[in-house]
Amino acid sequence: MISEDTQSPDDNPLPRGADASPASAPSTEQKREISRWVADGMGLSEIQKKINEDFGLVMTYMDVRFLVDDLDLTLVDVEEEVQADDSQAENLGEPVPEDPVGGESSVQVELDTVTPPGAMASGTVVFSDGETKKWTLDQFGRLALNGGSEGYKPSEEDVVEFQKELDTALRGKGF
Repeated sequence: MISEDTQSPDDNPLPRGADASPASAPSTEQKREISRWVADGMGLSEIQKKINEDFGLVMTYMDVRFLVDDLDLTLVDVEEEVQADDSQAENLGEPVPEDPVGGESSVQVELDTVTPPGAMASGTVVFSDGETKKWTLDQFGRLALNGGSEGYKPSEEDVVEFQKELDTALRGKGF
């Protein structure tokens, strides 16, 4: 005989896949605190750790990412803040610390607006000696240089500078 207190799986008021514990979601006050952390420049992994430590909630990295999106928050990139501070200091007439490499880059990197098939990004680089090459970055993070003078090999300094300039250009486009 089946007791009337027993529920069949079909009688469960929660939809399939829903958490049985509403305590696994942050409260309104906790969401405000998370918003402050984002405004302070914390990254997702730091926020994930603080949610666990401060609130006792276990959330995956992706859950934290979705929560930040649901709260319509924008993560702050610390490097962008530093660049903004430098430009503000320049506007106020205050001296900006010199670049340790020596100021203006002698290597110029441009990104293509249309990327060829199989590449995540592509563009052109002009090295300090005026040599121009096409570059592509594939989905595995492999970088290739094509074109220009056959057998040309840029100097070690130009390669380092190219990597820095490429990183800056890609970050500016959201990569």
